[in-house]
Amino acid sequence: MKSENIAAISTPAGRGGVAVIRLSGDSPLQVAEKMFSPSGKTQVKNFQPYRMYPGEIEAEHFKDFGLCVYFKAPHSFTGEDVVEFHCHGGTSIARGILSRALSLGCRGAERGEFTKRAFLNGKLSLSSAEGLIDMINAESEAEVRAGYLLYGERLSREADALQAEITEILAGIDADMDFPEEDIEHTDLSDIKERLQKLGKELAKLLETYRAGSKIKQGVNAVIAGRPNTGKSSLLNALLSRDKAIVSSVPGTTRDIVEGTLEIGGVRFNLFDTAGIRDSDNEIESIGIARARSLIEGADLVLFVLDGSEKMSEEDREIYRQVEDKPKIVVSNKNDLEADGGEKCDIRVSAKTGENIAALKAMMLEKSMAGCDTDAAFLIEKRHFDALSGALAEVKEAEMLCGKVPLDLLGVHLKAAWDRLGEISGKTAAEEIINEIFAKFCVGK
Repeated sequence: MKSENIAAISTPAGRGGVAVIRLSGDSPLQVAEKMFSPSGKTQVKNFQPYRMYPGEIEAEHFKDFGLCVYFKAPHSFTGEDVVEFHCHGGTSIARGILSRALSLGCRGAERGEFTKRAFLNGKLSLSSAEGLIDMINAESEAEVRAGYLLYGERLSREADALQAEITEILAGIDADMDFPEEDIEHTDLSDIKERLQKLGKELAKLLETYRAGSKIKQGVNAVIAGRPNTGKSSLLNALLSRDKAIVSSVPGTTRDIVEGTLEIGGVRFNLFDTAGIRDSDNEIESIGIARARSLIEGADLVLFVLDGSEKMSEEDREIYRQVEDKPKIVVSNKNDLEADGGEKCDIRVSAKTGENIAALKAMMLEKSMAGCDTDAAFLIEKRHFDALSGALAEVKEAEMLCGKVPLDLLGVHLKAAWDRLGEISGKTAAEEIINEIFAKFCVGK
Protein backbone atom coordinates (compact mmCIF):
# COMPACT_ATOMS: atom_id res chain seq x y z
CA MET A 1 0.00 0.00 0.00
CA LYS A 2 1.34 3.42 -0.97
CA SER A 3 2.02 5.97 1.75
CA GLU A 4 2.43 9.71 1.40
CA ASN A 5 5.85 11.24 1.81
CA ILE A 6 6.46 12.89 5.17
CA ALA A 7 9.37 15.14 6.14
CA ALA A 8 10.79 16.66 9.30
CA ILE A 9 13.99 17.94 10.89
CA SER A 10 15.35 15.07 12.97
CA THR A 11 18.01 16.97 14.92
CA PRO A 12 17.44 19.48 17.76
CA ALA A 13 16.78 23.08 16.84
CA GLY A 14 19.64 25.56 17.10
CA ARG A 15 23.24 25.85 16.02
CA GLY A 16 25.29 22.70 15.61
CA GLY A 17 27.79 20.92 13.42
CA VAL A 18 25.20 18.97 11.42
CA ALA A 19 21.44 19.00 10.94
CA VAL A 20 19.43 16.11 9.48
CA ILE A 21 16.22 16.40 7.47
CA ARG A 22 14.43 13.07 7.08
CA LEU A 23 11.92 12.05 4.39
CA SER A 24 9.96 8.79 4.39
CA GLY A 25 7.19 7.37 2.25
CA ASP A 26 6.46 5.90 -1.15
CA SER A 27 8.74 8.13 -3.26
CA PRO A 28 11.16 10.33 -1.25
CA LEU A 29 13.90 9.67 -3.82
CA GLN A 30 11.81 11.50 -6.44
CA VAL A 31 11.69 14.50 -4.11
CA ALA A 32 15.46 14.28 -3.61
CA GLU A 33 15.98 14.36 -7.40
CA LYS A 34 14.45 17.84 -7.48
CA MET A 35 16.54 19.31 -4.64
CA PHE A 36 19.90 17.52 -4.62
CA SER A 37 22.71 17.83 -7.18
CA PRO A 38 25.34 15.18 -6.45
CA SER A 39 29.01 15.82 -7.11
CA GLY A 40 30.32 13.70 -9.98
CA LYS A 41 28.28 11.88 -12.58
CA THR A 42 25.95 9.75 -10.42
CA GLN A 43 22.29 10.76 -10.71
CA VAL A 44 20.01 10.69 -7.67
CA LYS A 45 17.73 8.09 -9.26
CA ASN A 46 20.74 5.77 -9.49
CA PHE A 47 21.83 6.20 -5.87
CA GLN A 48 22.98 3.00 -4.18
CA PRO A 49 21.20 2.48 -0.84
CA TYR A 50 23.09 3.07 2.41
CA ARG A 51 25.82 5.21 0.82
CA MET A 52 26.51 8.87 1.51
CA TYR A 53 26.66 11.12 -1.56
CA PRO A 54 28.10 14.66 -1.35
CA GLY A 55 26.55 17.49 -3.31
CA GLU A 56 24.44 20.65 -3.31
CA ILE A 57 21.15 20.73 -1.42
CA GLU A 58 18.71 23.25 -2.86
CA ALA A 59 16.48 24.98 -0.30
CA GLU A 60 13.77 27.55 -1.03
CA HIS A 61 16.06 30.54 -1.53
CA PHE A 62 19.62 29.26 -1.07
CA LYS A 63 21.87 26.23 -1.44
CA ASP A 64 24.04 24.33 1.00
CA PHE A 65 26.75 21.76 0.43
CA GLY A 66 26.00 18.55 2.29
CA LEU A 67 25.27 14.85 2.05
CA CYS A 68 22.35 12.70 0.92
CA VAL A 69 21.72 9.07 1.83
CA TYR A 70 19.00 6.71 0.60
CA PHE A 71 17.57 3.78 2.61
CA LYS A 72 15.61 1.35 0.48
CA ALA A 73 12.44 -0.32 1.77
CA PRO A 74 11.97 -2.58 3.62
CA HIS A 75 15.50 -2.27 5.04
CA SER A 76 15.04 1.12 6.66
CA PHE A 77 13.95 2.38 10.07
CA THR A 78 10.37 3.00 8.94
CA GLY A 79 10.15 0.04 6.57
CA GLU A 80 9.54 2.55 3.74
CA ASP A 81 11.92 4.30 1.35
CA VAL A 82 13.79 6.93 3.37
CA VAL A 83 16.00 9.82 2.31
CA GLU A 84 18.10 11.94 4.65
CA PHE A 85 19.82 15.24 3.93
CA HIS A 86 22.77 16.04 6.19
CA CYS A 87 23.42 19.76 6.02
CA HIS A 88 25.38 22.29 8.05
CA GLY A 89 23.82 22.92 11.44
CA GLY A 90 21.75 26.03 11.89
CA THR A 91 18.07 26.76 12.30
CA SER A 92 17.63 28.69 9.04
CA ILE A 93 19.49 26.14 6.91
CA ALA A 94 17.50 23.15 8.17
CA ARG A 95 14.17 24.98 7.98
CA GLY A 96 14.89 26.16 4.45
CA ILE A 97 15.64 22.62 3.25
CA LEU A 98 12.54 21.26 5.01
CA SER A 99 10.42 24.02 3.47
CA ARG A 100 11.68 23.01 0.02
CA ALA A 101 10.73 19.36 0.64
CA LEU A 102 7.25 20.42 1.76
CA SER A 103 6.79 22.55 -1.36
CA LEU A 104 7.59 19.46 -3.44
CA GLY A 105 4.67 17.50 -2.00
CA CYS A 106 5.87 16.15 1.32
CA ARG A 107 3.67 16.54 4.38
CA GLY A 108 5.12 17.69 7.66
CA ALA A 109 5.53 14.67 9.94
CA GLU A 110 3.56 14.47 13.17
CA ARG A 111 5.14 13.72 16.54
CA GLY A 112 6.65 10.24 16.46
CA GLU A 113 5.28 9.51 13.01
CA PHE A 114 8.50 7.96 11.67
CA THR A 115 8.59 5.51 14.60
CA LYS A 116 4.86 4.90 14.33
CA ARG A 117 5.30 3.91 10.68
CA ALA A 118 8.11 1.56 11.78
CA PHE A 119 5.65 -0.06 14.23
CA LEU A 120 2.83 -0.30 11.68
CA ASN A 121 5.25 -1.83 9.16
CA GLY A 122 6.39 -4.47 11.63
CA LYS A 123 9.90 -3.08 12.13
CA LEU A 124 9.51 -2.90 15.89
CA SER A 125 6.95 -3.70 18.58
CA LEU A 126 5.05 -1.17 20.65
CA SER A 127 7.17 -1.97 23.70
CA SER A 128 10.32 -1.48 21.62
CA ALA A 129 9.09 1.98 20.64
CA GLU A 130 8.55 2.75 24.34
CA GLY A 131 12.10 1.61 25.04
CA LEU A 132 13.33 4.04 22.39
CA ILE A 133 11.54 7.02 23.95
CA ASP A 134 12.78 5.91 27.38
CA MET A 135 16.35 6.04 26.08
CA ILE A 136 15.82 9.47 24.54
CA ASN A 137 14.32 10.86 27.77
CA ALA A 138 16.71 9.03 30.12
CA GLU A 139 18.29 11.03 32.94
CA SER A 140 20.63 8.28 34.16
CA GLU A 141 22.79 5.50 32.76
CA ALA A 142 20.52 2.88 34.33
CA GLU A 143 17.52 4.37 32.49
CA VAL A 144 19.44 4.19 29.21
CA ARG A 145 20.36 0.54 29.81
CA ALA A 146 16.80 -0.41 30.80
CA GLY A 147 15.38 1.43 27.79
CA TYR A 148 17.85 -0.27 25.47
CA LEU A 149 16.85 -3.73 26.69
CA LEU A 150 13.20 -2.81 26.09
CA TYR A 151 14.07 -1.40 22.65
CA GLY A 152 15.88 -4.67 21.90
CA GLU A 153 12.54 -6.56 22.16
CA ARG A 154 13.51 -8.43 25.37
CA LEU A 155 10.08 -7.97 26.97
CA SER A 156 8.20 -8.44 23.70
CA ARG A 157 9.89 -11.82 23.15
CA GLU A 158 8.96 -12.97 26.64
CA ALA A 159 5.34 -11.87 26.15
CA ASP A 160 5.24 -13.63 22.77
CA ALA A 161 6.51 -16.86 24.35
CA LEU A 162 3.81 -16.71 27.02
CA GLN A 163 1.19 -16.05 24.34
CA ALA A 164 2.46 -19.08 22.38
CA GLU A 165 1.97 -21.27 25.46
CA ILE A 166 -1.59 -20.02 25.89
CA THR A 167 -2.25 -20.60 22.18
CA GLU A 168 -1.21 -24.26 22.56
CA ILE A 169 -3.53 -24.74 25.52
CA LEU A 170 -6.41 -23.06 23.66
CA ALA A 171 -5.78 -25.22 20.59
CA GLY A 172 -6.19 -28.38 22.66
CA ILE A 173 -9.37 -27.05 24.26
CA ASP A 174 -10.81 -26.03 20.89
CA ALA A 175 -10.08 -29.44 19.38
CA ASP A 176 -11.84 -31.18 22.25
CA MET A 177 -14.86 -28.88 21.88
CA ASP A 178 -15.07 -28.99 18.07
CA PHE A 179 -14.67 -32.76 17.69
CA PRO A 180 -16.04 -34.32 20.89
CA GLU A 181 -16.94 -37.58 19.18
CA GLU A 182 -13.72 -38.00 17.17
CA ASP A 183 -11.20 -40.60 18.18
CA ILE A 184 -8.72 -38.11 19.65
CA GLU A 185 -7.20 -37.77 23.06
CA HIS A 186 -9.43 -35.74 25.36
CA THR A 187 -8.09 -32.68 27.14
CA ASP A 188 -5.97 -33.62 30.15
CA LEU A 189 -7.23 -31.23 32.84
CA SER A 190 -4.36 -32.03 35.19
CA ASP A 191 -1.89 -31.14 32.42
CA ILE A 192 -3.71 -27.86 31.76
CA LYS A 193 -3.66 -26.99 35.46
CA GLU A 194 0.06 -27.71 35.67
CA ARG A 195 0.76 -25.54 32.62
CA LEU A 196 -1.37 -22.72 34.03
CA GLN A 197 0.56 -22.88 37.31
CA LYS A 198 3.83 -22.58 35.39
CA LEU A 199 2.43 -19.63 33.39
CA GLY A 200 1.39 -17.92 36.61
CA LYS A 201 4.87 -18.30 38.09
CA GLU A 202 6.53 -16.86 34.99
CA LEU A 203 4.16 -13.89 34.98
CA ALA A 204 4.70 -13.29 38.70
CA LYS A 205 8.48 -13.40 38.19
CA LEU A 206 8.23 -10.72 35.51
CA LEU A 207 5.99 -8.57 37.69
CA GLU A 208 8.49 -8.72 40.56
CA THR A 209 10.96 -6.70 38.48
CA TYR A 210 8.67 -3.66 38.38
CA ARG A 211 9.62 -2.43 41.84
CA ALA A 212 13.26 -2.06 40.83
CA GLY A 213 12.29 -0.94 37.33
CA SER A 214 10.15 1.91 38.60
CA LYS A 215 13.08 3.13 40.70
CA ILE A 216 15.30 3.08 37.63
CA LYS A 217 12.75 5.03 35.58
CA GLN A 218 11.56 7.51 38.22
CA GLY A 219 14.69 7.59 40.36
CA VAL A 220 15.11 6.54 43.99
CA ASN A 221 13.35 8.99 46.31
CA ALA A 222 15.73 9.42 49.24
CA VAL A 223 14.59 11.61 52.15
CA ILE A 224 17.06 13.13 54.62
CA ALA A 225 15.32 13.23 58.00
CA GLY A 226 16.14 13.89 61.63
CA ARG A 227 15.75 16.47 64.36
CA PRO A 228 16.88 20.07 63.80
CA ASN A 229 20.60 20.95 63.68
CA THR A 230 21.99 17.47 63.00
CA GLY A 231 23.52 18.66 59.72
CA LYS A 232 20.88 17.42 57.28
CA SER A 233 21.32 20.37 54.92
CA SER A 234 25.12 20.06 55.11
CA LEU A 235 24.76 16.38 54.24
CA LEU A 236 22.60 17.23 51.20
CA ASN A 237 25.26 19.70 50.02
CA ALA A 238 28.02 17.14 50.58
CA LEU A 239 26.16 14.46 48.59
CA LEU A 240 25.49 16.89 45.74
CA SER A 241 29.02 18.38 45.91
CA ARG A 242 27.51 21.87 45.83
CA ASP A 243 25.70 24.31 48.10
CA LYS A 244 22.04 23.60 47.46
CA ALA A 245 20.60 24.12 50.94
CA ILE A 246 21.17 27.00 53.35
CA VAL A 247 23.32 25.88 56.28
CA SER A 248 22.98 27.56 59.67
CA SER A 249 23.54 26.70 63.32
CA VAL A 250 20.06 28.08 64.04
CA PRO A 251 17.60 25.20 64.54
CA GLY A 252 14.66 25.23 62.11
CA THR A 253 16.50 26.99 59.27
CA THR A 254 15.12 24.50 56.73
CA ARG A 255 11.36 25.00 56.70
CA ASP A 256 10.47 23.72 53.24
CA ILE A 257 11.64 20.79 51.17
CA VAL A 258 14.98 21.33 49.39
CA GLU A 259 15.54 18.99 46.46
CA GLY A 260 18.56 17.81 44.51
CA THR A 261 19.47 15.02 42.08
CA LEU A 262 22.60 12.92 41.76
CA GLU A 263 23.61 9.71 40.02
CA ILE A 264 25.16 6.81 41.92
CA GLY A 265 26.30 3.74 40.01
CA GLY A 266 24.20 4.86 37.04
CA VAL A 267 21.02 5.11 39.16
CA ARG A 268 19.32 8.48 39.68
CA PHE A 269 18.61 9.52 43.26
CA ASN A 270 16.10 12.26 44.03
CA LEU A 271 17.23 13.78 47.34
CA PHE A 272 14.90 15.68 49.66
CA ASP A 273 16.24 17.68 52.59
CA THR A 274 13.40 18.11 55.06
CA ALA A 275 12.62 20.37 57.98
CA GLY A 276 13.92 19.11 61.31
CA ILE A 277 11.16 17.07 62.94
CA ARG A 278 10.15 18.45 66.34
CA ASP A 279 7.18 20.03 68.09
CA SER A 280 6.95 23.63 66.99
CA ASP A 281 4.58 26.54 67.60
CA ASN A 282 5.78 28.27 64.45
CA GLU A 283 3.08 27.89 61.78
CA ILE A 284 5.46 27.94 58.81
CA GLU A 285 7.90 25.49 60.41
CA SER A 286 4.98 23.21 61.37
CA ILE A 287 3.87 23.08 57.72
CA GLY A 288 7.43 22.11 56.73
CA ILE A 289 7.49 19.37 59.38
CA ALA A 290 4.15 18.00 58.14
CA ARG A 291 5.54 17.91 54.60
CA ALA A 292 8.64 16.12 55.88
CA ARG A 293 6.53 13.40 57.54
CA SER A 294 4.51 12.98 54.33
CA LEU A 295 7.69 12.60 52.25
CA ILE A 296 9.12 10.05 54.67
CA GLU A 297 5.94 7.99 54.33
CA GLY A 298 6.40 7.65 50.57
CA ALA A 299 10.20 7.44 50.48
CA ASP A 300 12.15 4.62 48.85
CA LEU A 301 15.01 5.32 51.24
CA VAL A 302 15.39 7.41 54.41
CA LEU A 303 18.73 8.85 55.54
CA PHE A 304 18.11 9.27 59.26
CA VAL A 305 20.71 11.76 60.48
CA LEU A 306 22.06 11.88 64.03
CA ASP A 307 24.42 14.42 65.56
CA GLY A 308 27.48 12.27 66.21
CA SER A 309 28.87 14.74 68.74
CA GLU A 310 25.94 14.14 71.08
CA LYS A 311 24.20 11.22 72.68
CA MET A 312 20.94 10.11 71.09
CA SER A 313 18.13 12.18 72.57
CA GLU A 314 14.58 11.12 73.25
CA GLU A 315 13.67 13.32 70.27
CA ASP A 316 16.00 11.23 68.09
CA ARG A 317 14.48 8.02 69.39
CA GLU A 318 10.95 9.25 68.67
CA ILE A 319 11.86 10.06 65.06
CA TYR A 320 13.67 6.71 64.75
CA ARG A 321 10.48 4.93 65.77
CA GLN A 322 8.65 6.78 62.95
CA VAL A 323 11.09 5.54 60.31
CA GLU A 324 11.90 2.16 61.86
CA ASP A 325 9.93 0.15 59.29
CA LYS A 326 11.22 2.12 56.30
CA PRO A 327 14.26 1.19 54.17
CA LYS A 328 16.80 3.42 55.89
CA ILE A 329 20.42 4.24 56.64
CA VAL A 330 21.20 5.71 60.06
CA VAL A 331 23.89 8.32 59.46
CA SER A 332 25.96 9.73 62.31
CA ASN A 333 27.11 13.15 61.11
CA LYS A 334 29.75 15.56 62.46
CA ASN A 335 32.41 12.88 62.68
CA ASP A 336 34.96 15.70 62.49
CA LEU A 337 33.99 16.57 66.05
CA GLU A 338 34.62 14.37 69.05
CA ALA A 339 32.22 11.46 68.55
CA ASP A 340 30.01 10.86 71.53
CA GLY A 341 26.80 9.56 69.96
CA GLY A 342 25.53 7.61 66.99
CA GLU A 343 25.53 4.32 68.85
CA LYS A 344 22.80 2.99 66.51
CA CYS A 345 24.33 4.30 63.31
CA ASP A 346 25.11 2.38 60.11
CA ILE A 347 27.85 4.80 59.05
CA ARG A 348 29.74 7.77 60.49
CA VAL A 349 30.38 10.72 58.17
CA SER A 350 31.43 14.32 58.23
CA ALA A 351 29.44 16.51 55.86
CA LYS A 352 31.92 19.28 56.64
CA THR A 353 35.11 17.45 55.59
CA GLY A 354 33.57 14.91 53.19
CA GLU A 355 34.72 11.95 55.27
CA ASN A 356 32.91 8.73 54.26
CA ILE A 357 30.53 10.52 51.87
CA ALA A 358 31.65 8.20 49.03
CA ALA A 359 31.01 5.20 51.28
CA LEU A 360 27.56 6.55 52.13
CA LYS A 361 26.73 6.84 48.42
CA ALA A 362 27.77 3.20 47.88
CA MET A 363 25.59 2.19 50.84
CA MET A 364 22.63 4.14 49.39
CA LEU A 365 22.94 2.26 46.09
CA GLU A 366 23.24 -1.11 47.82
CA LYS A 367 20.33 -0.44 50.19
CA SER A 368 17.90 0.82 47.53
CA MET A 369 18.79 -1.67 44.78
CA ALA A 370 19.58 -4.70 46.96
CA GLY A 371 19.69 -7.90 44.93
CA CYS A 372 19.07 -6.04 41.66
CA ASP A 373 21.39 -6.13 38.68
CA THR A 374 21.02 -2.69 37.12
CA ASP A 375 22.04 -4.21 33.77
CA ALA A 376 19.17 -6.73 33.91
CA ALA A 377 15.84 -6.37 32.11
CA PHE A 378 13.15 -4.78 34.27
CA LEU A 379 9.56 -3.76 33.82
CA ILE A 380 9.89 0.01 33.67
CA GLU A 381 6.52 1.00 32.18
CA LYS A 382 3.30 1.11 34.22
CA ARG A 383 1.39 0.07 31.07
CA HIS A 384 3.35 -3.18 30.87
CA PHE A 385 2.88 -3.83 34.58
CA ASP A 386 -0.90 -3.39 34.23
CA ALA A 387 -1.05 -5.66 31.16
CA LEU A 388 0.93 -8.44 32.86
CA SER A 389 -1.09 -8.05 36.08
CA GLY A 390 -4.29 -8.45 34.06
CA ALA A 391 -2.89 -11.52 32.29
CA LEU A 392 -1.88 -13.07 35.62
CA ALA A 393 -5.36 -12.47 37.09
CA GLU A 394 -6.97 -14.25 34.12
CA VAL A 395 -4.52 -17.18 34.30
CA LYS A 396 -5.16 -17.58 38.04
CA GLU A 397 -8.91 -17.50 37.44
CA ALA A 398 -8.58 -20.16 34.74
CA GLU A 399 -6.44 -22.30 37.06
CA MET A 400 -9.02 -22.03 39.85
CA LEU A 401 -11.90 -22.96 37.53
CA CYS A 402 -10.05 -25.79 35.77
CA GLY A 403 -12.17 -28.94 36.08
CA LYS A 404 -15.08 -27.06 37.64
CA VAL A 405 -16.56 -25.36 34.56
CA PRO A 406 -17.06 -26.27 30.89
CA LEU A 407 -13.95 -25.91 28.70
CA ASP A 408 -15.39 -22.98 26.74
CA LEU A 409 -15.57 -20.87 29.92
CA LEU A 410 -11.97 -21.77 30.68
CA GLY A 411 -11.09 -20.63 27.19
CA VAL A 412 -12.69 -17.22 27.80
CA HIS A 413 -10.20 -16.45 30.58
CA LEU A 414 -7.25 -17.78 28.60
CA LYS A 415 -8.19 -15.68 25.56
CA ALA A 416 -8.46 -12.63 27.84
CA ALA A 417 -4.94 -13.39 29.18
CA TRP A 418 -3.67 -13.72 25.59
CA ASP A 419 -5.16 -10.33 24.72
CA ARG A 420 -3.58 -8.64 27.76
CA LEU A 421 -0.16 -10.01 26.80
CA GLY A 422 -0.72 -8.76 23.25
CA GLU A 423 -1.00 -5.21 24.59
CA ILE A 424 2.75 -5.27 25.27
CA SER A 425 3.85 -5.90 21.68
CA GLY A 426 0.91 -3.89 20.32
CA LYS A 427 -0.93 -6.83 18.73
CA THR A 428 -4.05 -6.11 20.75
CA ALA A 429 -3.39 -2.56 21.96
CA ALA A 430 -6.21 -0.04 21.48
CA GLU A 431 -5.65 2.70 18.92
CA GLU A 432 -5.82 5.44 21.56
CA ILE A 433 -3.00 3.77 23.51
CA ILE A 434 -0.87 3.54 20.36
CA ASN A 435 -1.49 7.20 19.53
CA GLU A 436 -0.73 8.25 23.11
CA ILE A 437 2.63 6.45 23.06
CA PHE A 438 3.81 7.99 19.81
CA ALA A 439 2.65 11.44 20.89
CA LYS A 440 5.46 11.30 23.48
CA PHE A 441 8.04 11.45 20.70
CA CYS A 442 9.39 14.64 19.18
CA VAL A 443 8.72 15.62 15.57
CA GLY A 444 11.36 13.98 13.39
CA LYS A 445 11.65 10.72 15.33
